[in-house]
Amino acid sequence: MRKKALVVAVVAIAVVAIFVVFVEKENVISPAPTPSEPMRGRNILMVIAPEDFRDEELFEPKEIFEKKGAEVTIASTTTEMAKGMFGRTIKPDLRISDVNVEDYDAIVIVGGAGSKEYLWDDKELRAMVKEAYNKNKVLAAICLSPVVLAKAGILDGKKATVFPHKEAIDELKKNGAYYVDENVVVSDNVITGRDTESTEEFSLKICDALLSHEEMEGNQ
Repeated sequence: MRKKALVVAVVAIAVVAIFVVFVEKENVISPAPTPSEPMRGRNILMVIAPEDFRDEELFEPKEIFEKKGAEVTIASTTTEMAKGMFGRTIKPDLRISDVNVEDYDAIVIVGGAGSKEYLWDDKELRAMVKEAYNKNKVLAAICLSPVVLAKAGILDGKKATVFPHKEAIDELKKNGAYYVDENVVVSDNVITGRDTESTEEFSLKICDALLSHEEMEGNQ
């Protein structure tokens, strides 16, 4: 009987210990971002064409964002393997049509020749951009993709840059943007980049915008 009672007691103690550990795990508070990871907890959606996106404009910003602690999700018109202009490939996490804007702090539209063919006139992407803008998300586009923002109507009255291609510049102007030939242009929560050479500056401006949003939210 004593042995049986001892076994029961040991089992009971073990169950209590497991329960305590579980409760403590559930109540763990995530540590504050370290200086090397100031964007931990931030979610960034990067949108690419299913083919002929500009490789550097996806992978370089993605690396910068992730090194700073952000979570990066890739969206496209399909979840089939996407291929860049210079051969790099990536499998998108979800379709543009399946994006929930509320899940992201920033939306970044990658450029490349495929942007004109697949993204400029994508109605679902345009609707997503409008929704994100109305919800005060950070919006960014580089190379040929600022045209997407222009066609969504969010560059009206704003300064913006784009790859120096006549049709792209004309689209910005036609939709009310003030085109400027600069590497990166920040207008409120909208960031536009001119070309691949602007990629690093473009990426860092997005990081700055996200951190500024965080400070504003913390002061409210």
